[in-house]
Amino acid sequence: MSLNTTQFMTSKDYQESLRALKPVVYVDGHLVESVADEASLRPGVQALGVTYDMVHDSVLAPLMLATSDGRTVPRMLHINQSSSDLLNKLEAVRVLCQETGCAQRYLAHDALNAIGQVSARIDDAKGSNEHRAKFAQYLAHVQSNDLALGIAMTDAKGDRSRKPHEQENPNTYVHIVSKDARGVTISGTKAIVTGAPYMHEFLVMPSRNMSQADAAFAICCAVPVDAKGVTIVARPAGRPGEKVEHGKALFSSKYGQSTGVVIFDQVFVPWERVFYAGEWEHSSVLTYSYATHHRHSCIAARAGFGDLLIGAGALMCEANGLDLATQSPLRDSMVDLIKIVEGFYACGVAASVYGTADPYSKSFMPEPVFANIGKLLLATQIYDMHRLAHEVSGGLIVALPGPDEDHNPATAATLAEVLRANPAVPYDKRIEVARFIEDLTASYQGGWYSVISLHGGGSPAAIKQEIFRQYPIGNKVELVERLLDRNVLTNSGERAITKNKQPGRCCDQGCSPGQATMVPLPER
Repeated sequence: MSLNTTQFMTSKDYQESLRALKPVVYVDGHLVESVADEASLRPGVQALGVTYDMVHDSVLAPLMLATSDGRTVPRMLHINQSSSDLLNKLEAVRVLCQETGCAQRYLAHDALNAIGQVSARIDDAKGSNEHRAKFAQYLAHVQSNDLALGIAMTDAKGDRSRKPHEQENPNTYVHIVSKDARGVTISGTKAIVTGAPYMHEFLVMPSRNMSQADAAFAICCAVPVDAKGVTIVARPAGRPGEKVEHGKALFSSKYGQSTGVVIFDQVFVPWERVFYAGEWEHSSVLTYSYATHHRHSCIAARAGFGDLLIGAGALMCEANGLDLATQSPLRDSMVDLIKIVEGFYACGVAASVYGTADPYSKSFMPEPVFANIGKLLLATQIYDMHRLAHEVSGGLIVALPGPDEDHNPATAATLAEVLRANPAVPYDKRIEVARFIEDLTASYQGGWYSVISLHGGGSPAAIKQEIFRQYPIGNKVELVERLLDRNVLTNSGERAITKNKQPGRCCDQGCSPGQATMVPLPER
C-alpha cells in the first residue's frame, strides 16, 4: 500500500474546512457563528481531528488507510472487501477510541458500506446499473475530499405505536414532500445525529423497515450540512471549560461528542445525491446492513474506552499504595474488567473472521450473530465496567475536594500531606488519576458513555431480536434429534423450531475464513 498521505487532511485542515461552511447551529440556546471556533463544540472538533491526524502518523498510517480499486483511501471511508478489512477496521476504531474515548467518524464507514449494498440490490431488482453508478460517484467524492459524514438515521418517531404514515405530524419522520425532474424535496426531523454540528455532510437514511404505505418515508440521500432549510439544535461536546485548568475534566474537556437534532424544512436534494426515493421494499436491507456494520464498529469503540478504564484502574491501585499482584480482591476485579472488554472484543474478531461477501456488492459483511452478541455484551456490561473501575479505585474519585482547593493556601498543604498514599506517587499525580476516572465514569460524561453504549446502534431489545432471527437454532434442534435417533415431533414439513438453519454459522457450505490478517503495528 502506498503511504503517500499528502492528499488527506490534517486536523488543522479539517478545522479550516469547517470554517468554509455556514450551517445553522444552535447550542444552549444561542446561534453558533463558527463551529470550528465554538468553545462548547471544541472537544468534538478535536476528537474528530484525531481521525485525520492518525492518517499522517507513520506508525498508524498502515492501519488508518486502506486500498480501494488501486487507490489509497482513509479506512473510515473504505468499503470492506475481505475479513482482513473488517479486522483492520476493528483495530483502527479501537486505537482511535483509546485516544479520544469515542471518535465518531467510523459511523461514516458503516453507512457507506450499507448504502453501497442497498444500491446494488436495487439495481439487480431493476436490471440497471443506475444506483451503483450514483453511489460510486458519491463515494469517490467523499474519499477524494476526505469528508466527515454525519449519519441522520434516527427519526423523532412521534407516537411509537404508529407507523410513519400514521403519524399525526408527518415531520416526526423525514419524508419526501415532492419530486421533480431536478430532484426531491424533503422535510422532517432526525433526533439523534452524532457529531452533527461539525460534519461536512449528512447521510439521510430511514430508521426502520417500511411498508408500501410508508413509501414517502423511504428516502436515502446526501445533504450538505449547510444546505438551505437545515437547522441543527445541538448539545455541547464533552465537558468544555469545566475546571480544565486544574484537571477536573482533563479528558472530556479535550475530547467529547456533541449530538444534535437535525430539522429538515423543505430541503431540496438533487437526484445525483439521492440513493433511493420511495423504494420502500429495500428499507429493511439498508437498516439491517447498517446495524450489522455499526454494531461491529461499536464493539471496537467501547473496547478502546475499556482500555482507558483498565489503565486508569491499575494506576489508581498503584497511587493508593496497593499491589495488584498481592491484593487478590483488587486483582480479581481487574481481571473481571479485562474479561468484559476482551470478551466482547473477541466477538468482533469472530464476526470479522467469519464475515462473508455481500452477494450483490463488493462490501464484506461482519457475521451478524457474533456482531450482535458483542454489541449486546458491551451494551449491558458498560455499567459493570464502571462498577469495576470504581471498585479498584475507591471512593476518593468522587469524595475528593474540588480542584480549586488545590490552590487554596488555607487547605492545599494539608490536603497534599494527608491525601497522599503511595510514597512514590506525589499527591497531585494521585488526584489526577482519581479525577480522570471520575471524568470517565462518575460525571455527566460518564453517564453519556453509559447511555450511548446501551442504546447506540440499537437497543438491547432490538439486538436480541436480531440474534434470535439469525441464530441457527434449527441446526441445534436437529443435532439433538439425531443424537436421540428419533424426531421428537413426527409431523411432516418444516417446523417453526427448525426453520432457522445456518450450518457453518454463515452459509450452507460452512465457513472458510481464509487468510484474514491484520496490519502489524510496532510497539508505540
